[in-house]
Amino acid sequence: MGFAAMRLGACGALVCAMAAFAAGQTPAQQGQHAPRLFQPQNLGQLEGPDRDLWQKPEQIMDALGIADRSVVADLGAGGGWFTIRLARRVGPQGLVYAQDVQREMLDATSRRALKEGLTNVRPVLGTATDPRLPAPVDAVLIVDTYHEMDDPVKLLGNLRRALKPTGRVGIVDYRKDGYGPGPELEDRVDPEVIVRDATAAGLRLLRRETFLPYQFLLVFGPSQPTSSAR
Repeated sequence: MGFAAMRLGACGALVCAMAAFAAGQTPAQQGQHAPRLFQPQNLGQLEGPDRDLWQKPEQIMDALGIADRSVVADLGAGGGWFTIRLARRVGPQGLVYAQDVQREMLDATSRRALKEGLTNVRPVLGTATDPRLPAPVDAVLIVDTYHEMDDPVKLLGNLRRALKPTGRVGIVDYRKDGYGPGPELEDRVDPEVIVRDATAAGLRLLRRETFLPYQFLLVFGPSQPTSSAR
């Protein structure tokens, strides 16, 4: 299974085998298997002291309309770097689903939330094709994990069904200009591939945000009303 909780690019020296997106195709479309999961023991490599400066988490959350009392999901939560920031933003009356496909990642995030005194974080063990979010959410954040998806169309389709009618999905990944931290150029995801996959999954592109120095942020919403009230 190739969908990991990677926060790849938080350290420019980090090297990991990743699937190529040749000719604008996803690994599933090419018949290739996505890369191995990021190892939990290497999480420290992903949290450089300058990450807050270039990741701009507050602006990302603003762009997704995440506010006090919001219910949100961090898809591919990893060690919880973004989960903690989401939990602070939504406050004690809000809720953050820290979703990952590796139990070790969820354990690391849970320990981090406990250390921070946060009680509004819920770990969710998903699969490569289904995030298994237990309740409808206002927003979903996917940061630097897209290249790890075995079948992004199926995953995003299941994710869409977990959105509230006005829900938003924010996908952050590295630009292909070679600046800043991140993977090698040939391993980076073309944003048009993501847009195409999301459209096939029943999402529509709402905005392309350009405030990040090394990454792009694509904001999606449901193309039609969802049936997430379950």
